[in-house]
Amino acid sequence: MTVIRTVKTLCYHGRVSRRIGFLLSVALGAVVLFSAATSDAQRPSEGQMLVEKNCQGCHTMRRVETAAKDAKGWQETIQVMIQDGAEIEESEIPPMVQYLTRQHGPVPDGPGKQILLNTCTMCHNLTRIKNGKRSAEEWEETLLAMLNEGAPVSDDQLPVIHAYLSRHFGVD
Repeated sequence: MTVIRTVKTLCYHGRVSRRIGFLLSVALGAVVLFSAATSDAQRPSEGQMLVEKNCQGCHTMRRVETAAKDAKGWQETIQVMIQDGAEIEESEIPPMVQYLTRQHGPVPDGPGKQILLNTCTMCHNLTRIKNGKRSAEEWEETLLAMLNEGAPVSDDQLPVIHAYLSRHFGVD
C-alpha cells in the first residue's frame, strides 16, 4: 500500500502523469497478487505436513516414495503404524491418505515398475512422472538426459524402463 500511495503522491504533485501513475499502480497491484498466489502455491499441503510430522520420525521418505500404494493401501499402512505406536489423530488420517495417494500413489504393474520406483523416484516424485505424458521419442530423450545427469540405469534396464514409460505414461 505504501508504494501505491507514493505513486498517487507523485501524480498529485505533478511529478508523474496520471496515466503513468495509473499504469504503475495496476502493475504493482498485479505484482502483489501474483506474489500472493505463488506464495500460496509453494506452501506444503496439510497432508504433506502431517506425513512429514507423523512419519519422518521413524522413516525416511524414501520408504514412502517407493511404496506406490492406492488409498486403501495407505489407509492400511497408517492403521498398522498406529497399532505399532504412531500417535496419529483420527482427523489426520484422511488428509494424509489423500496426499500419499496423490503424490505416492499406484503405478501400473509390469516390467519397468521396479526401475521406476527404485531409480526414477530418487530424484522425481510419481506425480511428475505420471504427468510427464511424452511420446516414445521424448521418453528416450528424457532418459538419455537422465543418464547424462548420473541416473544409475544399466544398459539392460534402459530399454525396459523406456518401454514402461512409453506404454504407461505416453501421449494418448
